[in-house]
Amino acid sequence: MKKKLKVLALFDAIAPTTLDQDLSTELKTEDWKTEANVLQALGELGHASEHLAIFDDLDLVRQKLQSFEPDLIFNLADQFKNNRAFDQNIASFLEMQGLPFTGCGSTGLTLCKHKGISKKILGYHRIHTPEFVTVSRGKRIARPKRLKFPILVKPLKEEASLGISQSSFVETDEQFKERAQFIHEKYDNDVIAEEYIEGRELYVSILGNHRLQVFPIRELVFKEVPPDEPKIATYKAKWDEEYRKRWGLQNRFAEGLDPDVVSLIEQVCKRIYRLLTIDGYARLDLRLTPGNEVYFIEANPNPILAADEDFAQSALKANLSYPQMIDRIVRLGLSTVRD
Repeated sequence: MKKKLKVLALFDAIAPTTLDQDLSTELKTEDWKTEANVLQALGELGHASEHLAIFDDLDLVRQKLQSFEPDLIFNLADQFKNNRAFDQNIASFLEMQGLPFTGCGSTGLTLCKHKGISKKILGYHRIHTPEFVTVSRGKRIARPKRLKFPILVKPLKEEASLGISQSSFVETDEQFKERAQFIHEKYDNDVIAEEYIEGRELYVSILGNHRLQVFPIRELVFKEVPPDEPKIATYKAKWDEEYRKRWGLQNRFAEGLDPDVVSLIEQVCKRIYRLLTIDGYARLDLRLTPGNEVYFIEANPNPILAADEDFAQSALKANLSYPQMIDRIVRLGLSTVRD
């Protein structure tokens, strides 16, 4: 019989919170679906759980640790003061407390957040990545000759496809300049511009620290997008239901992949996971070319854990029920070595 644990579920909030704030209303909303799913699973597993939402005051965490004395923190806090760049700092803070927590540590979060650095590391290890350039704010915007059109121009450190739209797909130097400028100003973010890779958009979910389990592969399919149009996972393509319906966009399990190609994808993904020092769980976004070459697009440590999202759906397909998946994540958090 596995030992029942005291688990503190840590969330982020979009406004200041108090230590014993009642979040029951929020937990019934779509925005708090992941938090509600995780709390329910922890309850079903028999763990004693409490939760805390933080906005800009880490002292609340210290107070909660003293009063509740958890065995583990289930870390779902991926922003601080509404800034997603601070997810790695929250992990650093937890590491300094010396308390076990779920998901990825600060190093993995930092490497994956910076899309340029992650691609440089993987490129060095001969993993296919699109040819790219980064353009810092305040620097002159110019496309290096080696970068061939069409090009995708994206924020360097945003997640969930924020800042990616059909206008991100550029085919002239004029468009390149305009889009880079737009991202600098609107998102206050540096730019990564990378060659567009024609192919299938695959999402690979992985669970583990040392021994890794790769779950069945998901795919974003573009049913109604004309053959000559770019197929890109824009913000709307991921989150806008009306838009998804109009263009026939669906997240589903990848069909018709040759077993050898699946095996290649799994091996490449395990290497990427280890090279970027990811712990716990992650989702890797790839492009598979018509010639079956695997291209790394980006890594998402601590992806969304809601029961109806890609990660949990992939785990379920691998015969891991939602509570079992949450329990595995908890046990991995307990055994992660953080130093």
